[in-house]
Amino acid sequence: MYKLLLVEDEEDVRDGLVEEIDWESCGFQVVDTAENGREAAELIDKHIPDVVVTDIQMPFMDGLQLAGWIREHYRATKIIILTGYDEFEYAQKAIKLQIDEYVLKPFSSQELVEVVLKVKLQMDAERSEKENIHVLMEHYRKSIPVLRELFLSQLVSRSMSTDEIREKSSSYGMELEGQSFMASVLRLDYVHNHLTEPEEGVQMVSSSSLKYSEDRYLQLFAVLNIAEEICQRLEGFKVFIHLEDCVLLSAQLEQDSGQAAQLTLAVLEEIRINVYKYLKLTITVGAGTVCTQPGEIHQSYQKAMQALDYRLILGNDRVIWIGDVESGQYESLSFDELKEQTLIRCIKVGTPEEMDAVLSQLFSGMQLAQLSVQDCQVYLMEILTCVMKVAKEFSVELEELFGAGTYPFAEIYKYNNLQEVKQWMSGICLKLMNSIAQGRQSGYNQLVENAKEYIRLHYQDCEISINKVCKHLHISTGYFSSIFKKEVKMTFVNYLMQIRMEAAKELLRSSDLKTFEIAERIGFSDPNYFSFCFRKKFGISPKEYRNGAGGA
Repeated sequence: MYKLLLVEDEEDVRDGLVEEIDWESCGFQVVDTAENGREAAELIDKHIPDVVVTDIQMPFMDGLQLAGWIREHYRATKIIILTGYDEFEYAQKAIKLQIDEYVLKPFSSQELVEVVLKVKLQMDAERSEKENIHVLMEHYRKSIPVLRELFLSQLVSRSMSTDEIREKSSSYGMELEGQSFMASVLRLDYVHNHLTEPEEGVQMVSSSSLKYSEDRYLQLFAVLNIAEEICQRLEGFKVFIHLEDCVLLSAQLEQDSGQAAQLTLAVLEEIRINVYKYLKLTITVGAGTVCTQPGEIHQSYQKAMQALDYRLILGNDRVIWIGDVESGQYESLSFDELKEQTLIRCIKVGTPEEMDAVLSQLFSGMQLAQLSVQDCQVYLMEILTCVMKVAKEFSVELEELFGAGTYPFAEIYKYNNLQEVKQWMSGICLKLMNSIAQGRQSGYNQLVENAKEYIRLHYQDCEISINKVCKHLHISTGYFSSIFKKEVKMTFVNYLMQIRMEAAKELLRSSDLKTFEIAERIGFSDPNYFSFCFRKKFGISPKEYRNGAGGA
């Protein structure tokens, strides 16, 4: 059932259209009616109808002005114009406003029904297309190769959580399970002289085209094809293009990092040999460290890039493993960007339960790793520094969190074990979360009070608007609207109207000002619209209210 709003200034025509047409059988519910464009705009905000049927000639805001407002605020709403004016200038305006249909007066109920049903067919088709799960699935299926390549690039570019990796690899039909993970970078060597003659049957690119150009990308894809052919007969290997290199990811069940590395190095050497055999091109390969979690693959990739730098010393056309050139290096647990952003987000908008989960994750990494005392202390200080930065951002005094005369970093040394430190940090984080929440609510309250005060002082200005108020308060209209409606339980427009109507009642009771003078004094440039709004609000005209108040 589609929602329909009927806008017509003639009451008998408006009522007749509602009563004479069986809207429900046509698939529509008439959610409301309006007698002018301004009233219609308020009702559209309230109901958000699917279709608006409106006359053109109306007071305060005509049908074309209303159509322009609808197109600006509710582009999906269909518009049907009722008009007795079929002049060319109206047709031009209607085209510019993208009016969906129009009906020329005088018209019969059947003629209007036919037009409405025509619009309904169009909406049915649009809805069917959006809801067609098969179409969506087909689009998704075609997008999977692109999404898979994007995911693999993200895997070597940044830190990703285990849950995110598991979810995406499953969605894209990829197996990324194993005990040992390793990233390697296959880079085409630059050729500064002509190549040797190719083997019989192998087509070569001329040496003049081996510069860094689009031909180089063709060569890169040729390398990718060879690497894919080799990986297809093996389990646990994936190859893809990232930036200007081919990247090989290995995920193996082998737990021994040395054995896992040797298996991968053998595959890389096979790829290198075949690239030269079939393409007469040379590649240099940088092989990274072996890691135990897929979320650490980006670290292995960084080490692979570092291994490539050694080609200046060792020469190109070879596989360089970081374990050979930088053996014996020890990696400590890192409080990386992903962990920091997760903690910050939780402090700002999370729940106590989420905070406990985040801290448990941070501390479990320390318990699983073989850390020195110094590494442990540095890691804890990094976490604490993150908490203190959030406190500074929200102007929360450190004494409020840690107590007067307390040096936060020294507190770490007072506890006997990590569990005690975790409990202490949990308490600090919860205090900070509560302080931020209280400050946010206080800020909301003050913002609304400032807005109310500004409205009370300037409601007489006929040009007052939500944009003016937001400019005065130095905030965006979207942010202000949501907060104002939540705190005041009504929209800005309704609150402004309420202030003006109460002021009008007071002036009608206590002064001899004429109606048009009162309208001007409370911010209405149109006395007729003031009378309309007053009657709509209180059920009687300003004159009737004054006579009644005087008589009382």
